[in-house]
Amino acid sequence: MTGVAERAVGAPLVRRDGPLKVTGRAAYAYEQPVADPLYLFPLEATVARGRIVSIDASAAEAADGVVLVLTHRNAPRLAPDADPELRILQDDEIRFRNQFVGAVVAETSEAARYAAGLVRVEYEQAPHDVAFGADHPELYAPGSVNAGIATDSVFGDVEMALATAHRTIDHVYSTPLEHHNPMEPHTTVAAWHGDDGSGRLTLHDSNQGASTARAMLAPVLGIAPERVRVISPYVGGGFGSKAMPHAHVVLTVLAARLVGGRPVKFAMSRRQTFTQASHRSPQIQRVRLGADREGRLTAIAHGSIAQTSRFKEFVEQTVFVTRSMYAAPNRSTTHRAVPSDVSVPGIFRAPGETPGFFALESAMDEMAIACGLDPVEFRVRNEPEREPETGLPFSSRDYVACMREGARRFGWEGRDPAPGGRRAGRWLVGTGMAGCAYPAYFLRGGTQAAVEALPDGRYRVDIAAADIGTGAWTALAQVSADALGVPVEDVDLAIGDSALPPAAMAGGSMGMTFWGTAITEAARVFRERFGERPDPGARVTATAPDNPHVGRVSMHAYGAHFAEVRVDADTGEVRVSRLLGVFDLGRVINPRTTRSQLIGGMIMGLSMALHEEGVRDPRFGHTVNCDLAQYHVAAHADVEDVDAIWLDGDDRYYNPMGAKGVGETGIVGAAAAIANAAHHATGIRVRDLPMTPEKFLR
Repeated sequence: MTGVAERAVGAPLVRRDGPLKVTGRAAYAYEQPVADPLYLFPLEATVARGRIVSIDASAAEAADGVVLVLTHRNAPRLAPDADPELRILQDDEIRFRNQFVGAVVAETSEAARYAAGLVRVEYEQAPHDVAFGADHPELYAPGSVNAGIATDSVFGDVEMALATAHRTIDHVYSTPLEHHNPMEPHTTVAAWHGDDGSGRLTLHDSNQGASTARAMLAPVLGIAPERVRVISPYVGGGFGSKAMPHAHVVLTVLAARLVGGRPVKFAMSRRQTFTQASHRSPQIQRVRLGADREGRLTAIAHGSIAQTSRFKEFVEQTVFVTRSMYAAPNRSTTHRAVPSDVSVPGIFRAPGETPGFFALESAMDEMAIACGLDPVEFRVRNEPEREPETGLPFSSRDYVACMREGARRFGWEGRDPAPGGRRAGRWLVGTGMAGCAYPAYFLRGGTQAAVEALPDGRYRVDIAAADIGTGAWTALAQVSADALGVPVEDVDLAIGDSALPPAAMAGGSMGMTFWGTAITEAARVFRERFGERPDPGARVTATAPDNPHVGRVSMHAYGAHFAEVRVDADTGEVRVSRLLGVFDLGRVINPRTTRSQLIGGMIMGLSMALHEEGVRDPRFGHTVNCDLAQYHVAAHADVEDVDAIWLDGDDRYYNPMGAKGVGETGIVGAAAAIANAAHHATGIRVRDLPMTPEKFLR
């Protein structure tokens, strides 16, 4: 058994779902075969704030193929205390530009779209405010921020420490409005079953957790969760935008309730995903650091201001990891928010840590220069023995080892610290680095897995996990094989269906921790109860036990990014010629899928650093560049030499597999490393992302 287990976890197995995906046989949500479907096209508000005065749907209702025009006037009622983002079409109020105000349902998608253009909606417009700035008059302190993190944290006397420090820096950094752009758009197919068309609901939906979607939607609809089934075996990316259901799901469900049991299909256009599927809000961060003569930090002050929706609050935990990253006796971290007439922001790959580390690690680079120290050595000098905020020991922390190994592989030794010292033709060349960390987030209870013996001597493992393109189909089979002590070929896996044992969503780098722990527990109970030769049909369902180490040790994944950047001296064009990430991930389940996730995250960090910026028109409240022609994400031509490696590790404090989180770790710190390298190349410090060419033509 031991030998088999060792051959499963840690092996670079190819994706089980790979052949299905490349041959087009993996059916995504919109492609699920349903009988006699109808098609939905939404109606969207053309004002940013106000109320609907009138709706004339007569022309649309008379158009060929139209079955239903849905508005707030005929929409089924939702729970009065429902999530404000999901409680749509219940009144005539407009809360943001492009809010859903209705939908047309027709026999074909073309007919629905054409008829939607025939609906005439008149509004009583009210003044709106989408402005964002540190001096906004409505700036406030939220009660808490994402993941229930405390809004503020203060230790020691930061102001006195800064006033008496040998060296200080005080800078403001900003990150813009950013939008998710998964390859698969948000899609939903909804069908009600029952004599009255409202008995049971089946949803084929692109999401990051079928159990989460069911748990959130059932109360909104006012029905028991067991009457809702959410099916999502394959998902073409999410990056947080599919972590929670959005209004488009409810819109489709409401329409399906009124069409006599026929399924209703809705696939968002790319433009619609920019306003209907959450986003990363713009942020302004101020970082102040103080250090003594030896380059040891005496004070860290990190404050963040983020934009949130006026009708539903979401604020990223931007400064959270600053509380545990570096040693300093005096620390202050704060979150503030500006309410605006915009759609609801939400989870975006490594929410909080991604923008937070851009500011923190840019500031650390600036302080290293101010202290006359190498950026790596400055960070090593400020390595804490225990977590500074809580005093807890680290479960494992190989951050320094990541920096040392990265420096060795990258050729950091002998680097001339002076900016602007290297040139290759018209290109100014520089190198930079940044650290990264991602905490272990733990949800309370609920994730389960089932193990069943099959007639042919093999095993089936059931869990409502989600594979959003990360390789969960394969990695969970490896964990299952190890836990049962059988070859991985002897495991059938079923995921992506709320009818299976409930599971945490794929988000927060928590998936493997919760899913793998539940599978390991189910396998343990199964073997104890049925032994090595179970009868066919023997089955066990078990719940992942709570982690006894939560609150006793500080648990994080770590890493270090190194970047080489070229900046055109004439045009300001920035090219990233090399990216290297070295990570502390504990035990790696599948090296092939792990490397893919890390590189994907690093490329998203590159895209954040150089390209991505949503632009709102304050006059009308809408996003101007809501397509991939104007909102640029990194393409093949932007990506040159990217490599990701990791140190050997095994952190059993995290989970029974010894694995740390992977999904978010690759993006955290990548943008800062690129910005630091660009400064080294040019001597120009860009503190406002993205680093577009004009910012280097000063």
